[in-house]
Order: sequence, then C-alpha cells, then structure tokens
Amino acid sequence: MNGRLLNSILFIIPALIWGSTWYVIKFQLGSVNPIMSVGYRFLAAGLILYLICRLFRYNLRFTAKEHGLFYLLGVCLFGINYWLVYAAEQYLTSGLIAVLFSLIVFTNTLLSALLLKTKITWQVIMGGLLAITGTTFIFWNEITIMFTQSSITSAIVMGLVAVVLASFGNVLSAYNQKRELPVIQANAYGMLYGSATVLAIGVIKGAGLTFDTSTSYVLSLIYLSVFGSIIAFTAYLKLIGRIGAPKASYIVVIVPVIAMIFSTIFESYQWQRSALVGMPVLVMGNLIALNRFGINKIFMKWK
Repeated sequence: MNGRLLNSILFIIPALIWGSTWYVIKFQLGSVNPIMSVGYRFLAAGLILYLICRLFRYNLRFTAKEHGLFYLLGVCLFGINYWLVYAAEQYLTSGLIAVLFSLIVFTNTLLSALLLKTKITWQVIMGGLLAITGTTFIFWNEITIMFTQSSITSAIVMGLVAVVLASFGNVLSAYNQKRELPVIQANAYGMLYGSATVLAIGVIKGAGLTFDTSTSYVLSLIYLSVFGSIIAFTAYLKLIGRIGAPKASYIVVIVPVIAMIFSTIFESYQWQRSALVGMPVLVMGNLIALNRFGINKIFMKWK
C-alpha cells in the first residue's frame, strides 16, 4: 500500500467514525442516566486499551504526579465533557452538537496561548470570527426560541462548556506529550480515571448502576467504546505521526459536515436557509484558522 493511500485511509476512518458517533450517542439516551452511559463507555474503552498495553508489554508504571496528570486528562477529555454532550443531545440534534464542537479549533488555540504560551495568529482570529458567524446562522432557529425554552438554552450552554473542557483535555495532552508521556498509556489511564469519576458522581446523584440490555443500547455502547474511543483515535494519532498535526486537524472541518448529513437522514433535521448559509461560512472559518488557504502567500503578493 502506497503512502498516499494509507494517509487517505487514516484520514477517512476517524472522520467517518467521529461524524457518526454524534448520532449513535442518541441510542445511549433513554432508561440509563447519561452520566452512567458515559462511564460505561470509557470504562470499556479504558480496560481494552489497558489490556492492549499489557499484551504488547508497554510501560504502565508512572509516578504519582504523572497519574495526577492522567486523572485531569480523564476528567476533562473522557468524563465530564462527554456527560454534558450526552445531556445536551437530549434537546438538540446530534449534528448541531457536532457543529458546536467544531469550535474546539479556536478554544484549543486560546487555551494553548494561555497555558502553553503559544502564539495566536491573525488567521485564527479571522477564522474564529467566520466560524462563530457561521455557527450563529446554523443555530439561528434554536437561538430565536432559546429564550422561550429553557431546555434549548441549557443544551447550548452544556455544549459550549463541554467544548471548553475538551480543550483543556487537548492542551493537557499536548503538555503530557512535551513531557514525553506515552499517549496510549495516558489515554488508557485517563479513560479509566474519567469513567470512575463520572460513575461515582452518578451514584452520588442517585442515578444507580442501571444498565439497558436492549440490542440498540449494547451495540451502540460497543461502537462508541471500540470504534469511537479506540480505533478512530488510534488512526488519528497514526495520521499525525505521518503528516503532522496541522494537516491531520483538517478532520475537524469534515466531522460536523458528516454529522449534519447523518442528522438529516436519520433525525429528519430540516435545513433552514440560515443553516445552508452558515455551514460553508463555518467550514471556511475553520479552513482559514488551519491555514489551508495559503492566504499569507496572497497577502505577500499584494505587498
């Protein structure tokens, strides 16, 4: 298999999986409290990753401080943020939640600048303004009724908080990698710590260790644990290793488009004119932020 074909496959796998997981989450909503479903998902994924590490004899011994970093990673990236996502999807379509999450390109940049002292480029600022504008158009129908339906307002707020928490997790992962902490082991422990935390919160809140044995719930849980939490992330990491993080992050642009297609087909999402305008504006904003248009070269020619 040639390199270009392999890169394409590694790109398509996480894009399709992550584009579909937003819809699959819907099958986790029902008799089981969302916080417990999140706990089950990442407990299964964490155990599988841990067993893989044992099978391939990866180092699993770390200091107490490093385990503290893994715990923070798990709570932010594999715990509380997904709990909020699951809760928000009870009131918003999966595609709209995916659109909200595409803003992570910009929250990642802002938090990296604050915590890791990275630079904020003008492309990110310009792209962010376009992305926010596009997102506003896409959510225009929800925005017009959000002040009359508190559930819509709460869902949007939960989605935005989830984005910020996920960004903290991403920045923390970058920090861990600078410390040369292995990604797979960090994720294995992070998923286990994150799942234990949300399950404990669920029990304290009185959710109970209930489980839905229906086919739809079990199959969706397996899909989210194995495909959404392990396979997609592994393919994404391999792609980063081959072509670099900037090019690999182009997936962030594609995922909400795929998610909206799934939402249109399976959730009967009705595209408003404002959404048809907003989606290309959002995509363009993300592309500019990721420097995929070569605008710098155009500006240099003008000078």
